[in-house]
Amino acid sequence: QVQLVESGGGSVQVGGSLTLSCAASSSGSISSINSMGWYRQAPGKQREMVAVMSSGGKTNYADSVKGRFTISRDNAKNTVYLQMNSLKPEDTAVYYCNADRIYVRGYISVLDIWGQGTLVTVSS
Repeated sequence: QVQLVESGGGSVQVGGSLTLSCAASSSGSISSINSMGWYRQAPGKQREMVAVMSSGGKTNYADSVKGRFTISRDNAKNTVYLQMNSLKPEDTAVYYCNADRIYVRGYISVLDIWGQGTLVTVSS
């Protein structure tokens, strides 16, 4: 089975920093992953895109995080990271890792998959 495992969530003060990581794994060898990214959902709000990176390195960021968050990938490790700086209370949410079009042993195995979610809390 293919799965995404997230880590790095926690509680920080306003203005602080935090780094999230998400690793894809499978019983078979992963050949490639199209896009990997991060989404978040605050209480009473819809899930929103935070940052996404394609396999070729193209990135997209939500306007609310531009200049503060940085997404990166290590394709050899099938891992995506989110470096979050200058955190604000409105960044408080459950952050979910996402990946689409995962190929295992050269064949497409998963079209879209989500991690378990990790809570980020920013307080004064």
